[in-house]
Amino acid sequence: MRRRFALAAAIAVPVWLAAVAGSRSAWAQNLTAPSVPVSMESLPDVPVPAGQEPGTPPPAQPQGDSSSQSGQTPVEQQPAVQTQSEREKAQQQIKEQEKQRVLGIVPMFNTSYVNDAVSLTAGEKIKLAFRTAIDPVSFAGPAVVAGLGEIDAPENNNGFGWGPGGYFKKWGAAYLDSFNGTMLGSGFFPALLRQDPRYFRLGRGSTMKRTMYSIATVAICKHDKTGKWEPNYSNIGGNFAAGGLATLYYPSGGERQGPEQVVSSALIVTATGALGSLFQEFWPDISRKMFKKDPTNGRDAQIRAAEEQKKTSGKEKQPIAPSPK
Repeated sequence: MRRRFALAAAIAVPVWLAAVAGSRSAWAQNLTAPSVPVSMESLPDVPVPAGQEPGTPPPAQPQGDSSSQSGQTPVEQQPAVQTQSEREKAQQQIKEQEKQRVLGIVPMFNTSYVNDAVSLTAGEKIKLAFRTAIDPVSFAGPAVVAGLGEIDAPENNNGFGWGPGGYFKKWGAAYLDSFNGTMLGSGFFPALLRQDPRYFRLGRGSTMKRTMYSIATVAICKHDKTGKWEPNYSNIGGNFAAGGLATLYYPSGGERQGPEQVVSSALIVTATGALGSLFQEFWPDISRKMFKKDPTNGRDAQIRAAEEQKKTSGKEKQPIAPSPK
């Protein structure tokens, strides 16, 4: 049996090796076989879409969003928020100021309850001053002043004469004093010197602090561009210029003639302006207590709430002292 198995193995192994060698040579011939050239004319024509002439290139396909091609959901672009321009904001603030009146009568157009209000242009300053100067109340005030002047007037009524004619002349002169002072001190001079003619109400702090602030505003004001406080050349210069112009229409030998009278008149008008600033500062407090109306439209309450929140947050941030061991 052993001889037969050995004989069979001796015959089978060479046959198997020969078969394997033949198959490997055939596989190598297939890899190195030259490729058969294919003619383009033998290929079938590509079908042409409807509406397209043969031989013309296909229309370009619109490129889609890269995010959609990659399988990502496209993000919607939010519309840009259009911020309000400075001039539009200034016009809105002027409109709010032109609605401010004491008891709905006396104008307070030159008072701002916004500390960071937009600076006015030269034209806006002159227009706001003219709006104040031609207000009906601006005519009524000089009429009262002229009437009071008739009571204790010296002989010949300071050159104006007596009777209705003298009264109306004095009324006209008093109105010109008011008109010139308003237009020069709140209009033309601030436009030339780039100073803000408005009274910026403080609205917070102690009564003494607010009183001193309001009196000081007759001598200091904000600069247009920097917003810093500086000497109020416009107000003081306007008062002296108005006093000088008064010598042109007051009768000779009257109460407004001579340099001394011009200086005294300017100082009196400046002091009167300080009293007006006091009233502008405390009027909202008086209105809320007596008439239950808030001329600031809630701005004072917002400022107080912000200050209280700042104080509270400051206390919370204070470090806690370690307890003694």
